[in-house]
Amino acid sequence: MDTLDVKGLSCPIPVIRTKKMLDKGCQELQVTGTGNVARENVSKFASSQGFIVKLVNDSPDEWNIIISK
Repeated sequence: MDTLDVKGLSCPIPVIRTKKMLDKGCQELQVTGTGNVARENVSKFASSQGFIVKLVNDSPDEWNIIISK
């Protein structure tokens, strides 16, 4: 599983970096970030591209999403 750290970044940067990883052919990606807007946007983007999105951690300081085919 590949990992991507987008903590502290504002949209659209988390979505752009997620897209780059998925475009490289990544089959499973764990994205770690901060902020509700970034979490929602990354999740919506991945879902719209046909990926399965699983939120594995959603604490006030940080979230983790696993994106897979």
